[in-house]
Amino acid sequence: MSNETHATTTAGGGRTEESAALLAEHHKAVLRRWIEAYNDRDDQGEADARAHGYIAHAPGEPAPLASQAWTEFIGSFAAGFPDLRLTVEDVVADEHMVAARVSFSGTHTGEFQSLPPTNKKVAFGAVEINRMMDGKVAEHWVQLDQVAMLRQLGMLIIPGPRLLIHILVHQAKKLGSRLPGRAS
Repeated sequence: MSNETHATTTAGGGRTEESAALLAEHHKAVLRRWIEAYNDRDDQGEADARAHGYIAHAPGEPAPLASQAWTEFIGSFAAGFPDLRLTVEDVVADEHMVAARVSFSGTHTGEFQSLPPTNKKVAFGAVEINRMMDGKVAEHWVQLDQVAMLRQLGMLIIPGPRLLIHILVHQAKKLGSRLPGRAS
C-alpha cells in the first residue's frame, strides 16, 4: 500500500495529523508482520515486506547488504538457532520511519558463524530503525547485543582486574622482546 493511499491532504497540500497517525500505525503493522514472517520462516512473506532496492545495515558487515545478502545474513541466524524467536517489545513510528526494540531468544543447535553448536539457550536484545517507502521497508538499521549473545554462548570473556594485569604484562614483554638490542 503506498504512502499516497493513506494520505489525506489539507487545502494547502499537506497531510493531516489523522492521516500521519494512520500511516504510522500502518508502518508498525508492517514491521510486526515482517518479524512474524521471520518467526514463521516464511521467506516469501519476509521478502514481501522489503521494498525494491532494499538496503540493510547490520553489525559486523563491511558494507550495506542488498536484499539477497540480507536473506543470507538472517538465514545464518535461523541455521544456528532453529528455534529463534523475535518479539517486538516496543515500537514507535511516524510517516517515514519505524523503530523497534526487539528481543531474541533461541537455542544454539546449529553452526553459527563457524561456531559449532553449543546447545546453549540465548536471550538478547536489538534495536532497529526502518525507513519506509510505499508501505514496505526500504532501509533497515539493526544493532544486536552481540556481547550478551557471545557471553551466553561461552565465547566472550571479559577480563577481571587480575587477568587484565597478566594480559598487559604479557603483551609488554612481547613488545619489549621485539625492540632492537633486546633478547627474546
